[in-house]
Amino acid sequence: MSGRLFVVGLGPGGADARTPEAEAAVAASTDILGYHPYVARLSLLPHQTAHASDNREEIARASAALDLAASGRTVAMVSGGDPGVFAMAAAVCEAIEHGPETWRAVELTVVPGVTAMLAVAARAGAPLGADFCAISLSDNLKPWELVEKRLRLAAEAGFAMAFYNPISRARPWQLGRAFEVLRECLPGTAPVIFGRAAGRPDERMRVAALDEARAEDADMATCVIVGSAETRRVERAGLSPLVYSPRSVGGKR
Repeated sequence: MSGRLFVVGLGPGGADARTPEAEAAVAASTDILGYHPYVARLSLLPHQTAHASDNREEIARASAALDLAASGRTVAMVSGGDPGVFAMAAAVCEAIEHGPETWRAVELTVVPGVTAMLAVAARAGAPLGADFCAISLSDNLKPWELVEKRLRLAAEAGFAMAFYNPISRARPWQLGRAFEVLRECLPGTAPVIFGRAAGRPDERMRVAALDEARAEDADMATCVIVGSAETRRVERAGLSPLVYSPRSVGGKR
């Protein structure tokens, strides 16, 4: 009697950034699960039931979704951005691995979405136009020493970096420390993009040099992109600066 589970990426903000595949998956579902603000983005149909929960209940949320799907329901687990980037797809897969055999019989479809770093990068130009990486600055699930090691190695290897979970009330110091680490490895002129709430009405974008970047300019709704030593900032009269990472490195064209 197994049903189906969609793990859906809703994109960074408004419905205009949501894919048709995501819209169809939500419309086909009887039950919608997710973090409260993500579920609130949706206009549910009369036959649909919302199951909103706290952001720190990922495995419990995944387990509830799999139980519903295993009972024959069609379920949508919604995430902001892309569900495979620091979001619910990994939690669902982990729950399936360690859960009952009935969960493995659930038909699982992961529906991609536009993740925050791509939305912010598009607003700025092309800061991820060359090699890049994404790093979560949260040390809830990994030691901070590992985060610092990855920051140093990524900077030394010439990667532009996108930071997820940069700062919160419970983690107020990690972004500032990350900037300190990067100032040891990168030029002070390296561009830093603070992209808050990309695609939403309260969107705010700011570009600063690494030497001037301040942790206070970010919150949990912010994705921070730090350019590599090769990343360029192009000033434009009357317009916001254009930031891009050239694809050519070391004289190659």
